[in-house]
Amino acid sequence: MAQATLSATDDPNPLWVQAAAVIRQRISDQTLPAGRRLPAERDLCQQLGVSRVTLRKALQQLVEEGVLSSSHGRGWYVSKAPSGPEWPNTLESFTETARRKGLEPSSTVLTAEVVPASFDEAEEFGIVAGTDIFRLVRVRHLDGVAIGIDDSRVPLALAEGIEDVDFVGASLLSELAAHGVEPVHADSIIEARGCTAELAAPLDLAPGDPVLAMRQVLEDQSGRTVLVTSITYRGDRYRLHTSFARVAGPRS
Repeated sequence: MAQATLSATDDPNPLWVQAAAVIRQRISDQTLPAGRRLPAERDLCQQLGVSRVTLRKALQQLVEEGVLSSSHGRGWYVSKAPSGPEWPNTLESFTETARRKGLEPSSTVLTAEVVPASFDEAEEFGIVAGTDIFRLVRVRHLDGVAIGIDDSRVPLALAEGIEDVDFVGASLLSELAAHGVEPVHADSIIEARGCTAELAAPLDLAPGDPVLAMRQVLEDQSGRTVLVTSITYRGDRYRLHTSFARVAGPRS
């Protein structure tokens, strides 16, 4: 920590904001690495030149940001980074993402069956209700750690025989590609919610724990829907990384 006290600076921000910024910077430059316990509050107060009330306000702010975590009676800790990869900005399979990150993907297959398409599914795929679709539900793992549950559906006519594939290690997108089906566009909806009782046990969560739910509709080059997936990720093991660009134009 910096030895100069914050009260001696010309920064107009409140002392607790300055204190939080100093701690945040030490975490960013790895002076305080992930999982490290912070110095005792008395030491931090002396180093920063702030009161314990001011320090506590700064620490609570960092907890709300997810930068720190607190353990009653044990102190304050730098939060550990998520154990899974970030979701990419390109369309790639779970397997491709994992291997790009140097992780080993695997799956526990919960359901692999041929079922008749419901009216909603038929409308989504542009097929007749009752047409055979293949449903695949898997717990997805990275290096043996459960990351999420993937519930996917594809019209069976697009990939006949796919129901016989062992999806413990196989990639669904790779299998579709082998049948000449290449998704090139995905429309995604992502939202945070509480874990349902049905999904809690496979993800080693309690009902209501935070999860990141993503629903994707994948289309091929012709705009035909070829795959629909609903993926529920553990909130502490996966995160979305995206970027935005501002388009230049006239301003009013």
